[in-house]
Amino acid sequence: MVFQDFDQISERRRAERARKFRNRVIIAVVSTFLILVFVVAAVFVQVSPPTKSTTRDGAGAGSSSSSRSKGSSKDHATSDVKQVSRAQKMITMICNSTDYKGKCESTLKQGVETHPDSSDPKDLIKLAIAAVSTEVNSALKKASAFNFPTPEEKGAFEDCKLLLEEAVEELDRSVSELSRKDLGKLTDKTTPDLNNWLSAVMSYHATCVDGFPEGKSKTVMEATLKAGKELTSNSLAMISQVATFFSTFEKSDGGGAATRRRLMAKDGLPSWMTSNERRMLKGDAADDKPTPNVVVAKDGSGNFKTINEALAAMPAKYDGRYVIYVKEGIYEETVVITKKMANVTMYGDGSQKSMISGNKNSADGVRAFQTASFVALGDGLLAKGIGFRNTAGPEKQQAVAARVQGDRAIFVNCRFEGFQDTLYAQAHRQFYRSCLITGTVDIIFGDAAAIFQNCNFMLKKPLDKQANVVTAQGRSDRHETTATVLQNCKILPDKTLEAVKAQFKSYLGRPRNEYSRTIVMESEIEDIIHPDGWMPWDGDFALKTLYYAEFSNKGPGAKTDARVKWPGFKVIDKEEAAKFTIGTFLDVDWIQSSSVSVHVGLF
Repeated sequence: MVFQDFDQISERRRAERARKFRNRVIIAVVSTFLILVFVVAAVFVQVSPPTKSTTRDGAGAGSSSSSRSKGSSKDHATSDVKQVSRAQKMITMICNSTDYKGKCESTLKQGVETHPDSSDPKDLIKLAIAAVSTEVNSALKKASAFNFPTPEEKGAFEDCKLLLEEAVEELDRSVSELSRKDLGKLTDKTTPDLNNWLSAVMSYHATCVDGFPEGKSKTVMEATLKAGKELTSNSLAMISQVATFFSTFEKSDGGGAATRRRLMAKDGLPSWMTSNERRMLKGDAADDKPTPNVVVAKDGSGNFKTINEALAAMPAKYDGRYVIYVKEGIYEETVVITKKMANVTMYGDGSQKSMISGNKNSADGVRAFQTASFVALGDGLLAKGIGFRNTAGPEKQQAVAARVQGDRAIFVNCRFEGFQDTLYAQAHRQFYRSCLITGTVDIIFGDAAAIFQNCNFMLKKPLDKQANVVTAQGRSDRHETTATVLQNCKILPDKTLEAVKAQFKSYLGRPRNEYSRTIVMESEIEDIIHPDGWMPWDGDFALKTLYYAEFSNKGPGAKTDARVKWPGFKVIDKEEAAKFTIGTFLDVDWIQSSSVSVHVGLF
């Protein structure tokens, strides 16, 4: 009996302890919830809808018809005043993070006057982006009346028109996304596309102005586009602020990274990818070739003899991927994958066997924007085992091998050959794996969000008094989500430079625009890179605003002891470097892999 009583007492004590523990857990959960409620209330109390039972439709149910009529009119006016007051306070809050606050507030206040129900952050951002579209259209119309006296200036404006029309499409796409009925609020799941499209708009503005030669026309064009550029910058800042706020609460409720992980299939690739895309990304074997829709062969053994003929025959509407197999051969044609040609898969017999080749260059009077041998405008391009080259030579100045503008572009086992400006990573999200890129001055330039993984950069012998520069990233606004990232790559000389490398200086990058951003990490750098590491563009331009970073590189050229002392240069730690890996920087919704060939995080 004594031992039985003792067992009962012990059991009661255990039960009591369990009950107290459950109470403590409940109290902790409730307290945490209340804290979150108070935080939300502190930010949004001024903009919360009225909680009184009286609505803008009338008074209480027991009022007379006369009272209801008077009450309805009075309450309607009061409600409108409160609605405007809420909108004004929300505008002040949402414009706080922008660089052009006055322009932000005036734009949104004007928009709210036209759309008085737009007091929600998402609706205000939609108004802001719509204002950018209006401004860009206005600038384009105004510039069309300008007199451009020289052929160079006229050509630059032709490029400008194309770019600004592209900008309007990106802006309209953004407004359409924000108008979706199922989009309740901005989160870290919905903002990547918006940031991507608006960053592209910023790129188009900068590229338009850069295309003009120095002089009056360039100055006038820059002034004409100034307002649109500032409004785009504000929109990017607003999206970042609102999304960050909401994602904080989503993550506390089990969202964030956990949600992103659930998007992945068992093989480590995004669940939306088809079996062909998975095989193309995971396999490196030469015989890993999906069944093509059409075959291109110079010898006549395929469906077409040229790549452009195959593209022209592509159906206007096609579900899934349209696969083009390019047999061995040198295809001397300017290949353009238009915006209407989405989700094209193009593969060859090897990057030195199936080659797209051209020789357009700026020295012969072709605008740099138009010199590319290969142009990718359509979204979702997947290229594998193909070469792209420009044979113009170092004395011909700018001569692009490939210009990539389309979103979600992937290049695997490809080759890019040129001299100055070999690869124009123009805009949007791009991923390059196991590629070879050769050149001299500004080998990679543009304003894309681009990651190069397991790639080899081979520097050639430049002209006398020239220096080799691997990157010239063109980010022009601090809110853009773009950068050039080199991860687990090799930077080395080719045979033309090896014997004379002591006679030429080579650098990792230089700033093409004010907020240029480049990260070189976990890569092998041979002794051809100058101890400074990085080269200025013009005096102290951008040296305080750029972001150049190195992390865990190796090789004789990787020593950072004598690197430049610019405010914008950093040797970063592991936590900072992780922000620029595929799973974080390019977002897992369109590409991520944990395989050896496609690495998600840091090596």
